[in-house]
Amino acid sequence: MSTEAAGRADFSFVRYAQCWEDADILLEALDVGEGDVCLSIASAGDNSLSLLSRGPARVIAVDMNPAQLACLALRVAAYRALEHDELLQLVGSRECGDREALYRRCRGALDSEARAFWDAHPELVRAGIGAAGKFERYFEVFRTRVVPWIHPRSRVDRLLAGGTLEERRRFYARSWDNRRWRLLFRIFFSRFVMGRMGRDPAFFRYVEGSVAERILARARHALTELDPAANPYLQWILTGRHTTALPHALRSENFDAIRQNLDRLEWHPLSIEQLLASEPGLRFDCFNLSDIFEYMSDESFHQLLSTLVAHSRNGARLAYWNMLVPRSRPHELAHALVPDEELAERLHLQDKAFFYSRFVVERMKAGMASHTVDMGSHTASRPAPGQEAAST
Repeated sequence: MSTEAAGRADFSFVRYAQCWEDADILLEALDVGEGDVCLSIASAGDNSLSLLSRGPARVIAVDMNPAQLACLALRVAAYRALEHDELLQLVGSRECGDREALYRRCRGALDSEARAFWDAHPELVRAGIGAAGKFERYFEVFRTRVVPWIHPRSRVDRLLAGGTLEERRRFYARSWDNRRWRLLFRIFFSRFVMGRMGRDPAFFRYVEGSVAERILARARHALTELDPAANPYLQWILTGRHTTALPHALRSENFDAIRQNLDRLEWHPLSIEQLLASEPGLRFDCFNLSDIFEYMSDESFHQLLSTLVAHSRNGARLAYWNMLVPRSRPHELAHALVPDEELAERLHLQDKAFFYSRFVVERMKAGMASHTVDMGSHTASRPAPGQEAAST
């Protein structure tokens, strides 16, 4: 999170108990390799953990909100202490008769601040830690109070069963997209309601135009062009758990790789600006920037992006989302950053966390990194695409 956003928003509680950004497209965009050094917005921790599955040398996660870092810390402890199915139970992806018992097995691996947070909130553990955030409670209201006025449970189940592209389009047009769906969706996902129940009103400071209309268009894409049976984010919104799909960090095939690389992850209660000011020698290969640029002025965005460029290695990749505020490389950084628009657009069309209006991928030009510094096991600049053969 950036310093500017932190100055206006309330970060005293869990805002996001899950990362509502698709790690599958993030990993393809960043092309994380062994030995890379990654900077990641922590949020609830899922996507920072997903980066570990690719074997980087170091993942540095930052967040201004200590409650968010408590979410990350408990996930790390769970990967250490639990088996895969037990992790799913603790998160809430699967039913569980005693999540507090699972928490007690993780508790000893927590730092004192994270332990104090979760000890003080046993109700969040009992409900599943993936449901502990304000944003998740917002979706819970939608699921339990709004959707039943629009569709019976049998119709929701039919939607989530997926089907062929033609079957999904026909079902949406004939059975799902009725007048009540469009009306209540526009109300519930309006700037007014979302600002009070889901996101902090401060996050809408730089938003122009209709919020609900843009999200409705993206929802239509997710419910038709993408397969709901393969969409864990949609499944959680409509059922409160994961049914036939899991996000990247929770899939069984990624569990061991993440667990083996946990010692390569560190997290800090800092803004990006504070981290880079405290360690001016840091240089990165990959940047998972979430949607932080949404929450700052155009001037602050340009300034922070320039700072990130100064802390990038040759060929470094940056990935971030636009939800409602358009943000991408400004003209004054054209000498250093190259947008990969074709890749970004292709990945955006695959984005299962469907509410974002744009996915941005940018790359440092070869030769633009100021110098290479020793980062332990990773000392050489990453080659730009097309240069790999020459470097071997």
